[in-house]
Amino acid sequence: MAACEVVVEQDKGGHVDYKALRKDVEELLETAGAHGYDDGSYGPLLVRLAWHSSGTYDKHKRKFGSDGATMRFSVESNHGANAGLNRARDLLEPLKKKYVGCSYADLYTLAGAVAIEEMGGPKISWRPGRSDARDESSCPPDGSLPDATQGQDHLRTIFYRMGFDDREIVALSGAHALGRCHTDRSGFSGPWTRAPTTFSNEYYRLLLEEEWTEKKWSGPPQFENSKSGSDLMMLRTDLALIKDPKFKRYVEAYAQDEQTFFRDFARAFAKLLELGVNFDKKTQINLIK
Repeated sequence: MAACEVVVEQDKGGHVDYKALRKDVEELLETAGAHGYDDGSYGPLLVRLAWHSSGTYDKHKRKFGSDGATMRFSVESNHGANAGLNRARDLLEPLKKKYVGCSYADLYTLAGAVAIEEMGGPKISWRPGRSDARDESSCPPDGSLPDATQGQDHLRTIFYRMGFDDREIVALSGAHALGRCHTDRSGFSGPWTRAPTTFSNEYYRLLLEEEWTEKKWSGPPQFENSKSGSDLMMLRTDLALIKDPKFKRYVEAYAQDEQTFFRDFARAFAKLLELGVNFDKKTQINLIK
């Protein structure tokens, strides 16, 4: 599979061989199935870690986001949206000890980029240079990430705050092609697609082609494909993408053309991982595997 664009430079904490680190992340993903996690891969979990570490950025305050790796502190790790991500952080801890000069912030984001590619997704441009916060004073407020029980207005409020437009909102939502929800974490249950460890445009096709009805259960509001076996689920924030005409045109475009989706997602995800980061102006060497 395609490798991410790795930028190698002298890290503040000492030289880090990011190419070697990338290979170790790949190996971690390849062997993780033996541990029986979800659908046999930690890939979706690592994507979620990178996403949630970065999606707190506030362009108005010019703070939060991936820089700082503040989810290491209980103030942020205990936010409801981050339930279960301790497993992802613990999984990466041996790599942090091996590559001492790599910041947690770089490790979390690189792991997410590598996971996207290893699950069949596009090449994600990534470079090191993030720093780690010293204490919890740098943590973002709870509620900085999208609330899945809300609609399109909420999505725009959250994503516009980060600096994304409507097209980027829909492209980033395509990450829901991966993984599944758990009642002991988010409260929701089930996968969005039938191939939750493969990155594809299937999420958009299912949004448009399946008939989604509200699930009758004791949990929070979610929807199921009741006429096709009720084996999949969607959230209100997902259905907002086809309810809103401006969002829907991008859903339709991505459902029809996976390469267009891959291109737009790669750009938006790379942007997400860099929000608020002040990279050092150094000579950088691009190494593509």
